[in-house]
Amino acid sequence: MSIGDDPGRLVRTLQDRFARAELVGGDAEYEALVARVVGLIEAPGGKTRAAAPELPLDVRGTLFQQRVWRALRDIPAGGTATYAQVAASVGAPGSARAVAGACAANLIAVAIPCHRVVRTDGDLSGYRWGVERKRALLDREAGRGPGAGPGVGPEAGAGAGAGAARSQS
Repeated sequence: MSIGDDPGRLVRTLQDRFARAELVGGDAEYEALVARVVGLIEAPGGKTRAAAPELPLDVRGTLFQQRVWRALRDIPAGGTATYAQVAASVGAPGSARAVAGACAANLIAVAIPCHRVVRTDGDLSGYRWGVERKRALLDREAGRGPGAGPGVGPEAGAGAGAGAARSQS
């Protein structure tokens, strides 16, 4: 899942990432899946991974990255954790930079909530989809205003709204 302001760029990124896949228009099943993804952004309500809707995610990363990404899904919507806190939670205290690297490697926006990780001083730092978008997501989750930041929501291309990738193995 990606989020962005340019639907054409999102489609090109999807095509680049899944070069051997055929992109097809949305059918009813696909549209239902996109609605669940948009729901993660529009009404994050679920407080933990267990409460979030189950999505068929293709999560690829090192074992460390996957441990970090699982830990991020346990941060409640509206809450944050520091890179150091996440490092400690995965049994790797002192690995805050490695946690930041795992966040940077995450290609699955919102469902793996790297936007909930902040610096030790509480300030926002880098986010693959932009710090302003990170702020908007956190504001929306915390119930601070509409959270209508740049590129948040279905009109901005949340998810891969232009089509689905189907493998041609």
